[in-house]
Amino acid sequence: MPSYVALTYTSDIDWSDPQYAEEMKDYREFGQAAAAVIRGGNALYPTATATTVRVSGGKGGDVITSDGPYAETKEALTGFYLLECADLEEAVALAARIPAAWNGAVEVRPVLEFEQKS
Repeated sequence: MPSYVALTYTSDIDWSDPQYAEEMKDYREFGQAAAAVIRGGNALYPTATATTVRVSGGKGGDVITSDGPYAETKEALTGFYLLECADLEEAVALAARIPAAWNGAVEVRPVLEFEQKS
């Protein structure tokens, strides 16, 4: 069965803050309702905790890091779900039930799975 990642874009907030407990309840309810197809996922800390990595000059070049987000945006990547669905239609229907879709956005992408060598 194909896998899809559902990337959640919402306000750039700290979901571990108790003031968002009521909203987190909606996410827990979604997680319970969709448990049969969720294969993984988590919320992300705010973009202020991000480290951006670049390599100057391409492969083997100097590693350059900078603190914070890559770009200033109204909505930030705040989490993800890994879904195993029959097709894109099912993944989109499920994404519409993720609370981030109600006041932000959910981007659904098929996962390109590489062969695993043992």
